[in-house]
Amino acid sequence: MKNRKIPMRSCVVTREKLPKKELIRVVRTPLGEVIIDDEKGKSNGRGAYLKKDEEVINSARKSKILEKHLETKIDEEVYEKLLKLVRK
Repeated sequence: MKNRKIPMRSCVVTREKLPKKELIRVVRTPLGEVIIDDEKGKSNGRGAYLKKDEEVINSARKSKILEKHLETKIDEEVYEKLLKLVRK
């Protein structure tokens, strides 16, 4: 039986390499809209990964690191949705 390769991605805040399933992908679509990617992580556009941790999301909000990576302004409601996802 073959071992499946686990895709690893880096959190933009902590710089940790983690399995893709332990991260949330935030995407800037080609139309300039900022969305939270679904479970598959296949939405079209520029993406950035965040660890599923409340402190990491709050840190990203304070440092505006997502705005730098996605090269666009991010509304507060995106951060609120991220926090709701993490608290589940």
